[in-house]
Amino acid sequence: MPDLNVIDATAELKLLRFLDEYSPPFDVIGTYRLIDDGVRPEATVTLRAGDQEMHEADLGVGPVDALANVLKKSLGQLFPDIAKVRVLDFKVRLIEGHIGTSSQIEVSIVFSDGKSLWRVSSVDDNVNLASFRTLLDGYEYAIYLWGKESNFPKTLGKGESKAQSPKPKVKASATAKTKSKAKPKAAAKTSVKPKAAAKPKTRVAAKPKAKPKEK
Repeated sequence: MPDLNVIDATAELKLLRFLDEYSPPFDVIGTYRLIDDGVRPEATVTLRAGDQEMHEADLGVGPVDALANVLKKSLGQLFPDIAKVRVLDFKVRLIEGHIGTSSQIEVSIVFSDGKSLWRVSSVDDNVNLASFRTLLDGYEYAIYLWGKESNFPKTLGKGESKAQSPKPKVKASATAKTKSKAKPKAAAKTSVKPKAAAKPKTRVAAKPKAKPKEK
């Protein structure tokens, strides 16, 4: 079953913007321009992302649709996946109804990229400005989600090698031939000839000295 939990992106973005390590992926230069003739509204916006500046205009079936289209057109140059983000629900609620048409308005939008669902809301006296801010936060949160997911797992770049996983142990089959133990080499036989017994030395009897002749 898919996870139908809708993330409160407004609360998360407020907390993220307090962190020194968080940097918004883009900024709006000035604000939007909207020409609404009641037939085919046109929105114009200028965004900056890094050292690039995008100035775009686009049409829509209504003022909010025109704002959404021009934002996706601008951000799509740097974040192509922004085209996958869709608006699933759009609600407008009066906060102070007793003031009438000049009351504050809360705009709430539910977004999805096909994997996650998140809700963003914004409050202003102008319904178009509240919608514009809500759209900005919704697309910013989408880019934040993709950046967070790209770290798990880490993709290996060139020159990096995957850690070698331990090789699985393979059990030897019963029919596998086992190496025979090497037989110890027989000790080399060396035939030692016994030394010949030494012949006993025979003493030669000394010849008796001849007696001197008598005169």
